[in-house]
Amino acid sequence: MPQLTGITTLEATLELLTGLRIGAGDAEMHIGGVDNTVIKHPHTQEPYIPGSSLKGKMRSLLEWRSGEVQAEPLGIKQLDTAPAARQAEVRRILQLFGVGGGDFKENDPKLLDLGPSRLAFWDCALCPEWVQEISNNNQMLLEVKSENRINRLSGVAEHPRNTERVPAGARFKFRLSLRQLAGDDAALLDTVLQGLKLIEFDSLGGSGSRGYGKVRFSQLTINGTDASARFAQTRAFPEVA
Repeated sequence: MPQLTGITTLEATLELLTGLRIGAGDAEMHIGGVDNTVIKHPHTQEPYIPGSSLKGKMRSLLEWRSGEVQAEPLGIKQLDTAPAARQAEVRRILQLFGVGGGDFKENDPKLLDLGPSRLAFWDCALCPEWVQEISNNNQMLLEVKSENRINRLSGVAEHPRNTERVPAGARFKFRLSLRQLAGDDAALLDTVLQGLKLIEFDSLGGSGSRGYGKVRFSQLTINGTDASARFAQTRAFPEVA
């Protein structure tokens, strides 16, 4: 197995440009209450962004970009079936995010060559400064957005519902770790930055097609060093010749 040579830490401020809803999966309904609540920290009751949401979104977008997206996450099989021009990108995705348990075979040379997954995502808590701003202005950490369905024939609003969201302007502390193994391609870090750009172009959480979950990463640092200029120059897609 290759040697662990370092761990790169990326940190940034994740700012909401539109309201964000990552559901809590409530098991019960309350009369007159909110239909769709957001996930909250069990102790503070403050909303947060699960690392799993960021990981899943980034991986799916990178797989779509690779042109090899499947119904299930990419696995070892795609290393052989992907066209030669796409194999390097598929390999980087598998190195960054790992493979599923169904692909695991002890002492499989392909798995040993890939090594362990490189990325570790952290849950994103609200920035304390933003929470203090909201408190000083007597505002709420959450909003409730009323929605309905319009009958296309009658024009009448139907099926009203109340959806809880984190409001636009909220700021979260973003952090992820990238393990570095001996022999790793420097392009792995570039792929991570491209993945963050893809999230900015797309959305987080539910109802992205309706304008929810548009975000921006700012004040990005890599191992504590300002990398804002590098991120601003990052292209999410290769240039077309």
